[in-house]
Amino acid sequence: MLRNRWSQDVRNLIWIPCLLCLILALSGCNASDDSSSADSHVPGVSDTTIRLGSSLALTGHAGYLGTQTLRGAYAYINHINETGGVHGRTIEIEAKDDSYDPPKCLANTQRFIIDNSVFALFCYVGTPTTVKALPLVEEARIPLIGMFTGANGLRDPFNRYVVNIRASYYQETEAAVTHLVKDLDINRIAVFYQYDAYGFDGLIGTELALKKFNMEPVARGSYIRGTQDVEEGLDRILTTRAEAVVMIGTYRACARFVNLAREHQYNPIFYTVSFVGAEELARRIETTSPANVLMSQVVPPPSTISMNSGAASDYVNLLNQYFPDDTPSFVGLEGFLNARVLVEGLRKAGRDLTREKFIDAIESIKNLPLGPGMSITYGPEDRQGMETIYFTRLEGDHFVPFADWPGLKQKMEALQ
Repeated sequence: MLRNRWSQDVRNLIWIPCLLCLILALSGCNASDDSSSADSHVPGVSDTTIRLGSSLALTGHAGYLGTQTLRGAYAYINHINETGGVHGRTIEIEAKDDSYDPPKCLANTQRFIIDNSVFALFCYVGTPTTVKALPLVEEARIPLIGMFTGANGLRDPFNRYVVNIRASYYQETEAAVTHLVKDLDINRIAVFYQYDAYGFDGLIGTELALKKFNMEPVARGSYIRGTQDVEEGLDRILTTRAEAVVMIGTYRACARFVNLAREHQYNPIFYTVSFVGAEELARRIETTSPANVLMSQVVPPPSTISMNSGAASDYVNLLNQYFPDDTPSFVGLEGFLNARVLVEGLRKAGRDLTREKFIDAIESIKNLPLGPGMSITYGPEDRQGMETIYFTRLEGDHFVPFADWPGLKQKMEALQ
């Protein structure tokens, strides 16, 4: 009796897995369409939405940069969503604050990818943060588009999934050094930089530009990211009495550097790259006496664009519509252009959206018009859309467009 019962139990154990396999096979045959749909699911994409992940500084010493970048992007994306979205899908952004801290940015990016909650990474801010996330981008093959950084590490080596829109720091510093040397006859140039990947990038870019004139920095001074401890760096530069100082930092540190330098009766040409943030730098520089502060930009000044001149005026109008209490800024316009290129890629990719089709669509963008003198072009080996460098000069409490290098030279000579 016991043996018969044991034999029956064995037969049951054999039949159970066989039955399960049969059920799975039948369900696969009867619902092949559903199975195919599940296999082809694209992270962050549903029938009605496209979800993006953005890790950027919304608080802390670079909070203005992240906030402005995001608002500029939202100004265009809100408009697109209200007019039907892209191929019937609205765009959502899951924004996480990283406070311009690389480990936080890495953790945010890991969460975006592991949770499969986003289609692409969008509008990251800063070199040390964005570069930290690059290995994850490469491994996951997830698009990273529209970063507020001109880091060379996002351009070389070439990465299919990294889509830059703005010009690089190398291009900014090369243009600035060329004007300083050729137009202003300056041959003593120092560099003040943030001691991290961002600062090193600007330092190297400046050194490469100077090398073309058989020159090198007469001094190098630095400070630690997240601080305003600029005194040691300033002391290194003061002793050389450099005629110009290239500043690669954030707005608080750079403003403190300028203010302290002038307290020491030292007033060279202060030049900064676009990442510093024109509006916040101008607000923090003391205006008791004029300072020679120049800043390169990778977008035109939005406040001076006429109302029929493309993306820059569209940005001003849409920002006023969706963020009426905000003031147009260079940083915000850059975020707006990031969103324009993103949407163009999504449109070209079509309704049957995948990450690979999106990257192919970006590659196909040729001469996308953005306004007078502005267009975007990409290609199979080209992931930088814009090349133009604009210059601005501090006048009072704001930066204005600047191109009169001979006039500035005359003013400098008159003060000597």
